[in-house]
Amino acid sequence: MKTRRLLRNERGAAAIEMAFAFPVLIVMIWAFVQLAQVYRAAAGIQQALGQGARYATLCLNPSATGCTTPTATQVKTLITNSVYGTGPGTFTVADPLSGTSGTSKYYDLQVTYTQPTDLLLYAGPTINVSRSKRVWVAGA
Repeated sequence: MKTRRLLRNERGAAAIEMAFAFPVLIVMIWAFVQLAQVYRAAAGIQQALGQGARYATLCLNPSATGCTTPTATQVKTLITNSVYGTGPGTFTVADPLSGTSGTSKYYDLQVTYTQPTDLLLYAGPTINVSRSKRVWVAGA
């Protein structure tokens, strides 16, 4: 009789179920936080590339014979100063590569964000986000 009563007793079942589910819930929330950091960094990359692209297209000193355009170093410095994001990751701004297509000049801009992830107890994958943009430069 006592054994049957113990087998049917469900007091404390919710606490046991919560003890099993709680660690999984915490790991999932932590993974979402890290993913949010990556998305914020991707937005920072896009914003920085936009700033660099706008600056690269400027004609700094217009004159009758042409204009002075920003150098690759100036564009890289502006991108580096404009990039933003949170988290343990690192931003890498590549040197702008200049090239020509016919009579037009361009810069290829690229920013990469690398973030190692962890799932509290285990190391997760390293996430790499890279964005690039080709910018046509004002005529010289």
